[in-house]
Amino acid sequence: MAQVSLNFQGVDNADQVNRITTALMMMDGVESAEVGRHGAEVDGKVPRQALIETIQSLGLDIEVN
Repeated sequence: MAQVSLNFQGVDNADQVNRITTALMMMDGVESAEVGRHGAEVDGKVPRQALIETIQSLGLDIEVN
């Protein structure tokens, strides 16, 4: 199992954190996701780019890198 770290800018509240957490946890291959206002640690077998695209698909005004 691999761990991927993501950094966020623009996550302002708990609702956004919950939406990101739910979206990541629903992805095939994600075993766990710890999400906060400034980033996420994701364990599983999912490409980094797929994680970023999933977060961006939520339509939130945030930057992920």
